Amino acid sequence: MIDKVHRITKKIVIAIAGGVIVAGGLALVPLPGPGWLIVLAGLGVWAIEFHWARRLLTFTRAQLHRWWHWIGRQRWWVKTLVGLATTIFVAAVVAASLWVGLGRDGITHLWDVLRQ
Repeated sequence: MIDKVHRITKKIVIAIAGGVIVAGGLALVPLPGPGWLIVLAGLGVWAIEFHWARRLLTFTRAQLHRWWHWIGRQRWWVKTLVGLATTIFVAAVVAASLWVGLGRDGITHLWDVLRQ
């Protein structure tokens, strides 16, 4: 009986901890930084207890591995274009986040503060 309670408690704690980590990572995805890495860490926590999370984590790692190998085989100009596209995307997300979060007046004020 105590074993069953222990197993259920462990499953609940892992579900909540993984959910908090995944939710935090998803909140950080639009911002520059390790959003997806945090999501994968939360998935790793879930994978301790849940088979579906283990399978999803294995699939995700395989796709990431394939991506890195594909990028590694490309010529320098393809790598440069991918890097440039990523930089433009991140800059656009940061600009949109600032626009939504601060508005035009807030961005103007921030710009004035930074110039001083």
